[in-house]
Amino acid sequence: MTLLDTRPGIAATWRALAARTGVPIDADLAVTRLGPPLRQEMAEWFPPERVEEAVGIFRALYVDHAITPAVALPGALEALASVRRVPARIVVITSKLGRLAEAHLAHLGIAVDRVYGDVFHAGKAQVLREIGATAYVGDHVADMQAAALAGIPGVGVTTGPCSAEELRAAGAAVVYPDLHPFPAFLQGMISVGRVVSGD
Repeated sequence: MTLLDTRPGIAATWRALAARTGVPIDADLAVTRLGPPLRQEMAEWFPPERVEEAVGIFRALYVDHAITPAVALPGALEALASVRRVPARIVVITSKLGRLAEAHLAHLGIAVDRVYGDVFHAGKAQVLREIGATAYVGDHVADMQAAALAGIPGVGVTTGPCSAEELRAAGAAVVYPDLHPFPAFLQGMISVGRVVSGD
């Protein structure tokens, strides 16, 4: 929910999972909690001994139900273009499986330099440090905490499950309602030497 609105397709996937397994699932509620690893949400609906099975079924259903309904969030394409103009690298770091995130991006024709999937919180911070990131944009408190752990500014957007207050409390340097203000933020970082051009 930082670059793409994946909620309609993910809700459809949850409904397909409920139909396949016979387990009642409130898909509309589930998509209000996007961000953490899938197993965390799955444990809300399935007993521990069925979580792994359910995760496997969900991921198998995902490609047919969740990819095509996704759309870019307001300001996302402009934000990505502003990074390319620096030029700087665009890296997606997500708790979603990398191949599923890549399928979303490919469907919408969005080019990034690399996708790191199946990582969350401290795992994201480790990736941010390894790649020498200069900022991290996210919609979840764990994203802002990851940025803080990596020692870089966290740019929060309220297009996901967390409020502006929650994102600020988690360490966000700035919080925006969407990504439209990001190009100006990036220019500010460039002006103070926090972002340099290069591969």
